[in-house]
Amino acid sequence: MKKIIILLMLAGISSGVMAKDVAEYKQERLIAKILNQQVKKHRSIRSSVHSLLSRYPEKVDVVMAVALDRYPEKYRQIMLGALSAEPVLACDVIEHAIKADVAPSSELVKIAINAEPAYAQEIVNTAVQYSPAEIESIVRVAIRTEPYDMSNIVNNTASNYPSKMLNILTAALTAIPDQATNIVKNILALFPLEAESVVTTAVTQSDDSYNSGIVNAAIDSGFDKDSAIAAAIAGGAKKETLAKLNN
Repeated sequence: MKKIIILLMLAGISSGVMAKDVAEYKQERLIAKILNQQVKKHRSIRSSVHSLLSRYPEKVDVVMAVALDRYPEKYRQIMLGALSAEPVLACDVIEHAIKADVAPSSELVKIAINAEPAYAQEIVNTAVQYSPAEIESIVRVAIRTEPYDMSNIVNNTASNYPSKMLNILTAALTAIPDQATNIVKNILALFPLEAESVVTTAVTQSDDSYNSGIVNAAIDSGFDKDSAIAAAIAGGAKKETLAKLNN
């Protein structure tokens, strides 16, 4: 009797799963048909995606998956169409674009942030989640695209991925080198015990003209002056450049 009950339960579960799969398949077929029809009528894929998601934002997963599968070379237009329809879908849009592997993640991030700068941090978080190997290029492009959100991007990403802190530091410094002092201060506020490696990396990645500012930022953050100078020299700073700091 127990075996029969278990078999019936399994059959019910299988039927439920099959019904769900069939429903999803029908949705995909319908959306694919609509997109194909509109494109044949010379309507752009961007406006087609915009129209669909304006009416059915809850179908973003299906719309993005179908559109990117059928028209992968139109990924920019697809993303812009989706974002213009519902900006709040930024994370879903970047997630599906990355999963579709239609372009480097950093390029997709740039498109998304240019379209919706208010969601820059959320876009970066999602991109790094689905493409962790590209964290440095993602952060660099994000900061270059939306430099006014630099502090949030650096602080949030470094907090979520502490093991990649130096990569994030490097990305920020190469994105906006003239903000080296502020970037170092931001990082040291989160990782005060990593001051030596932060100073050394910052000096290595920056122009010589920023060396004194980097060292001063470290000292202001509580790092011992002699240690800060030594770390800067290890990064390639010239002793004579830091001579005034010894006075």
